Amino acid sequence: MRRPLEAVERISAGFDRLPIRVRLAAVSALLTFVILCAFALAIGSLTVHRIRSDFNHQVSETAAELDYDSHLTFSAGKIETPLVDFTTSHAVVKILSEAQAVGGVSAVLAEEPKNAPSLGTPDLGEAVTIHDYRVISHVARVRLLLPNGQEERGAVIIQYGRPVGPTEATVKRVELFLLIGVLAGSVLALIAGMAIARRAMAPIAALTSTAAEIARTRDPSMRVPEPQAEDEVAELARTLDGMLRQLDAARGETESMLTRQRRFVADASHELRTPLTSVLANLELLAESLEGDQGEAARSALRSSQRMRRLVADLLLLARTDAARVQPRERCDLGQIVVEATSELGAVTLEHEITLDIHAAPLDAVRDEIHRLVVNLLENALRHTPPGTEIHASTATLPDGRVELVVADNGPGVPEEIAPTLFERFVRGAGDRGGSFGLGLAIVDAVARSHGGTVELAPGEPGLPSGARFVVRLPGPSDLDDDGQHHRPSLEAIVD
Repeated sequence: MRRPLEAVERISAGFDRLPIRVRLAAVSALLTFVILCAFALAIGSLTVHRIRSDFNHQVSETAAELDYDSHLTFSAGKIETPLVDFTTSHAVVKILSEAQAVGGVSAVLAEEPKNAPSLGTPDLGEAVTIHDYRVISHVARVRLLLPNGQEERGAVIIQYGRPVGPTEATVKRVELFLLIGVLAGSVLALIAGMAIARRAMAPIAALTSTAAEIARTRDPSMRVPEPQAEDEVAELARTLDGMLRQLDAARGETESMLTRQRRFVADASHELRTPLTSVLANLELLAESLEGDQGEAARSALRSSQRMRRLVADLLLLARTDAARVQPRERCDLGQIVVEATSELGAVTLEHEITLDIHAAPLDAVRDEIHRLVVNLLENALRHTPPGTEIHASTATLPDGRVELVVADNGPGVPEEIAPTLFERFVRGAGDRGGSFGLGLAIVDAVARSHGGTVELAPGEPGLPSGARFVVRLPGPSDLDDDGQHHRPSLEAIVD
């Protein structure tokens, strides 16, 4: 019992996975098939019954015409009435002596056509089928013409048979035509159902296409097409359109708030630089002039203030990129910037081995931002690798005109759990030994994107360090817009 139920459930589940238009057309075709089958059974039964009834009636009428009062006359032992008139449609007529009726043996007095097949033992009063013939037998009285010219009446048995083959062939043709009609009607219903379902689903397909376009462009300001008919689909379209209007309004409010927030962060970071510079100058003076515990406290405050200055600088750079503020750009060489950044970090690279493979890589960029990008990548490698690690930096110009920076190391690599969020802000690895803020790689990503480039964590290459490998690709000097600036990503792209 369970197996049939499981089979039905599987069929039902498979049917539910079909598209709606296919299910609608299939159900329509199935209903049409059932209705046509019922119609065919009813009409077929009536038609077949009528055909066979008419055939039997014709056999009975023709047999009744073989009556002694108007047809059969014997003279000198031979029948004078021609029987050929009764043998149309391949019928057979046999006249037997009356002894045949009681089981005796009697000769065939006459038959048409000659050498006709046997119609069996007469069964008086009943129509039977013998040797593919429908046979009716009855006793008839005939006129006997005597030699002296007088007439006498005698009894004979008349057998009349008509082949049932043509009638059954007609029945089979009727049944075949009904079957073809049922199948053709079902197929036409399926095709018509598919066409009607496709037309009925066209508004939903339009809604789906619009929704896909909105998802692709992330533009909720697009409007949903509203069907002309006042039905459930039109109501759904109006509901979706209202939802998109609300989302568009909420998005505008969010963008406005984020813009104000970014401007505030940028302005606040910029304003903090002046007092921090003053604080640092005073703390440096105190650290040099004070001794003992007071001097140590001043030096500790100086270190904290220097750390705060780096944080403010990082926040200011991120705020500028978030606010899409365009900075003046100049022609510079990425290779030279890498050399300068390596020299700047010389004091903290004593425990690591840094190798350079520098080639000319000109680009138009904000030099300070690109310098910060390179420094952050090198500091990231220094901070997250143990002493003795080899760090390799290289620059090159690609065949498509872009410039490429690769910073690789043979350290432990990037843990899998933080790889998907590596370029997000305030993400710090477990091996961070330098007390970073988790903004270094986020700044690298922001600078690369603001210059129309990309940065990715790429797999290692043979012959190079096999740990973490960062690849930065930036547009070359020929990729300038009409206004002389590189294309910057939209605010939404940076936020996302």
